[in-house]
Amino acid sequence: MNSNSNRRSAIKNIIAGSAALATGSVMLPAYSRNKKSDMLKGNIHHSVCRWCYGDVPLEKLCTTANEIGLVGIDLVGPKDWDTLKKYNLISTMCNGAEISLTKGWNDKQYHPTLIKNYTDHIEWVAKAGYTNLICFSGSRNGMDDETGLKNCTEGLKQIMGLAEKNGVTIQMELLNSKIDHKDNMCDRTPWGVELCKRIGSNNFKLLYDIYHMQIDEGDVIRTIRDHHVYLGHYHTGGVPGRHEIDETQELYYPAIMKAIVATGFKGYTAQEFIPASADKLGSLKKGVMICDV
Repeated sequence: MNSNSNRRSAIKNIIAGSAALATGSVMLPAYSRNKKSDMLKGNIHHSVCRWCYGDVPLEKLCTTANEIGLVGIDLVGPKDWDTLKKYNLISTMCNGAEISLTKGWNDKQYHPTLIKNYTDHIEWVAKAGYTNLICFSGSRNGMDDETGLKNCTEGLKQIMGLAEKNGVTIQMELLNSKIDHKDNMCDRTPWGVELCKRIGSNNFKLLYDIYHMQIDEGDVIRTIRDHHVYLGHYHTGGVPGRHEIDETQELYYPAIMKAIVATGFKGYTAQEFIPASADKLGSLKKGVMICDV
């Protein structure tokens, strides 16, 4: 995701309103009920992260999403679900259950709060007809990898039965610890994959953020091919700087997206770059077109 200040501010606002559970009829998967844009090929189920367009009114972003052909918007909590439904969009990655990016499942002192938060949100997500809920490892604070794995496994297993029962996938995001989220524990794919194996549930996956993992480990396409069974969601972003994913940065997204499609992935890919262009929504459309292979 983004730099600490912007993202933490966005999460704080979302958590503050997360208790207001959205109501409405159960929804079918977005790509089966949302009108597709004639511009898109249909191989990728496109989304966009809300926080990257925080200064754009949500209804305007929803209108643009429909014009482009997106199926939904990432990182939208319960208080805004009614607005998404109004525009026939879904929350492709729900949030609001987390405490923060730094206080996560690797620290047992936070387990009681996290278990209560996720128990509530899993039921809300399922009632709304959504399927994905984000989570975070938290900062190391001197903790070794093995202790973090044990603590995350112990805590997350206490909510996985409910997640499985309700058809909700809990997804831990891989965040770089080099630039944006220093000291983050879940900063390498192998660590996240080991956590998935220990939890042993198809309802626990990794949110593979291409921007973050290019910074911390590189070898993006090989990693996707080797570990795709554990990857449940993708985020984009230009490296360096987390801006547009065009020719101004080092990653070649058409090749990356073709590799994702080749794995048989049927989930969502969300644009999560911070537009540097004055035409922010124009940048969003361009990013989607680059990824639509």
